[in-house]
Amino acid sequence: MAKTVMITGASSGIGRATALYFQEKGWNVVATMRSPDKEKELNRLQNTLVCRLDVTDLASIKSAVHQGIERLGGIDVLVNNAGYGAYGPLEAFPRDNIVRQFNTNVIGLLDVTRAVLPHFRKRGEGTLINVSSVGGKATFPLGALYHGTKFAVEGITESLAFELSAIGCRAKIIEPGTIATDFAGRSFDFQNIESMVEYQPMIGAMLKGIEATVSDEKRAAPPSVVAEVIYQAATDGTDRLRYTAGYDAQVFLEPRAQSTDEEYIATIKKAFGI
Repeated sequence: MAKTVMITGASSGIGRATALYFQEKGWNVVATMRSPDKEKELNRLQNTLVCRLDVTDLASIKSAVHQGIERLGGIDVLVNNAGYGAYGPLEAFPRDNIVRQFNTNVIGLLDVTRAVLPHFRKRGEGTLINVSSVGGKATFPLGALYHGTKFAVEGITESLAFELSAIGCRAKIIEPGTIATDFAGRSFDFQNIESMVEYQPMIGAMLKGIEATVSDEKRAAPPSVVAEVIYQAATDGTDRLRYTAGYDAQVFLEPRAQSTDEEYIATIKKAFGI
């Protein structure tokens, strides 16, 4: 009997690539997204259920989990992928945007997980896979909100690994590096107030650096690379917690792990010319 994976944020990028990869491997797929009525590809695939799930809407979470279990017989793997990045000086962010960033990347992830855990516990098996980022271990300027959420995902998942083991389940973290997605487009909430002149040189340098990195084919891996790592995490049968993904993931993480705080901050400032 085919296993079933449930994926949040499957309308584009890593989520879509993951849905396609698991479906090609013969899995049942619950591909969730905020606007399933706009989907033109996944809903044509065999063994794929496309349904609405907004991680900030509890009713939609409950409905999507129920549909997945009822129509496909259960959920074996949950991939919490939905999220976006908020960047800019903290002073420039309205409080509503701050709350939205944490509601989406952290509270939403917790709510979806809470909705699936009773099913995992009842079955005595299941794998939780949370998509973090190299930005869950290493920070860049102007990313206090985004990095704050990804650091939270790292801590949440590591701690959950203990309690999930008590019910026969596993927790996994995926740490992508630079990926060629629309992260810098519609999945990017950039805030700036130009009258705050003190921040403008840093903002200019960071935007230039982000654009150059995302457009570099040697740095920005396709989303399919992350999908393959997610599939590995779902199927390797190990208790391994963390998986990096992408061409440059270790380029970011190794200097952070090997440097003092002061050395790392100095290295990043030099790299971006700030």
